[in-house]
Amino acid sequence: MPERGRPVPAGQAGKITAKGGATEWIHWQSGTAQLLPRLIARRTRGPLFLTDRKAPAGTPTLDVCPETGRARLSYRRAEEIFEENTRLLANPLASPDDIEDLALTHDAEDGTSIPMLLARSRHASARSLERYARPGVDSVARHVAERDPAARRRT
Repeated sequence: MPERGRPVPAGQAGKITAKGGATEWIHWQSGTAQLLPRLIARRTRGPLFLTDRKAPAGTPTLDVCPETGRARLSYRRAEEIFEENTRLLANPLASPDDIEDLALTHDAEDGTSIPMLLARSRHASARSLERYARPGVDSVARHVAERDPAARRRT
């Protein structure tokens, strides 16, 4: 995969066929790289996340599992299920009600650019990222302090 900058470690990127047949590259971190082989098992083709029912007539061939006949799960629903089932793994001391979209929120708080947040989350527009980019009081204070010209002269 042609990339500028630091090469992606083996097993942390993959070429996928997105909904509608578009080819895209996706990237993941080490933890996902360790779990992904178990999820994929021996699958070599077809969508990975599937609905519970058979695909309705007229569903594009690329969006149907050739072995089960079930349809590809929508990105929105796949994200909901994933978040619901992994939320407490990311923050075991929090209650399920306290945790919402931690990864993107933390990245936004740490100053990750909008284009990078869009690329990582695979959202189509910056407007859809608004729910994640709500920095907390501590993040705003840190941001202001890091950009204080008087503080920079003292260090």
